[in-house]
Amino acid sequence: MTTQLDRATADRFAALTLGHVGREYPNVLLHVLTAPEDAQTPSQLHPAFYGSFDWHSCVHGWWQLLRLLRRHPDLAAAADIRARADATFTPDKIAGEIAYVGRPASAGFERPYGWAWLLALHDEAARHPAPWAATIEPLARLIAARFHAFLPRLTYPMRVGTHFNTGFALTLAHDWAARHDPDLQALIAATAQRWHAGDRDCQAWEPGGDEFLSPALTVALLMTRVLDTAAFRRWFDAFLPRIAAGEPATLFTPAIVSDRSDGKIAHLDGLNLSRAWCWRTIAATLGPDHPVAGRAEQAARDHLAASLPHLGDDYMGEHWLATFALLALEP
Repeated sequence: MTTQLDRATADRFAALTLGHVGREYPNVLLHVLTAPEDAQTPSQLHPAFYGSFDWHSCVHGWWQLLRLLRRHPDLAAAADIRARADATFTPDKIAGEIAYVGRPASAGFERPYGWAWLLALHDEAARHPAPWAATIEPLARLIAARFHAFLPRLTYPMRVGTHFNTGFALTLAHDWAARHDPDLQALIAATAQRWHAGDRDCQAWEPGGDEFLSPALTVALLMTRVLDTAAFRRWFDAFLPRIAAGEPATLFTPAIVSDRSDGKIAHLDGLNLSRAWCWRTIAATLGPDHPVAGRAEQAARDHLAASLPHLGDDYMGEHWLATFALLALEP
């Protein structure tokens, strides 16, 4: 099993994702109707991000394609990715997305998961010699403004394993803000400290039956972004004080996926892949001399082995899992 993003793996991921970013149906709409005329098709509502079963999966599918293109410019699908990106990231299509997000009824649309992935897409697009980032930027700035307004009002973090998880979303948003919005970066750091600086002895009662994120490990992931190495080691040792002994064992045990045609149960493949990313990031931050580092790296390998072979088993996973596999395999 590969544990690196080699060329063959990148080609496989790109082929999977190109098969769904422009596939309109089946489609799940997170849509508030305020009048009869609001009943429209996905492509009418979302001219750029109508594919991939849902809006956020289309957004992060595009993030994945641009990331693969940058990591491996010689991809077999490189020309196709560029041509389709040129056709997708146009001023009129992004204006349509801005109009939708700007609706009063869309104030909470895709909060915070889709918000974070849109920022990640903009950041990735900015690393390419193409006009894509400039076109996407007004939508990214609108979403950044939403984060600025929302975080001071959010009294408590959302420690869940699904789209409302704040640890995962703020990690992606922090990475964008570090390069594009220093004020938002500072706000995210302060918010993470407010919520999590005093977290101790996490019980890690997970996974839940439809989770694709670890409530425990995504908190640690966020703290890798806002603490220096020494401070993170101290915080982590208090957050999971028995982790060097392999407890809680649930964090080291890959989830069992009983039915990959069930969209909610298939989330558990995503949990395995996102945990692998978290464990690799935590191990790198702790450093090789920390007593958890070896266990963390092995846990990442075990979680990858459980789900990496199943990315295309069913469309319920195919439309999104390769993004999480990419996170897990990146250096």
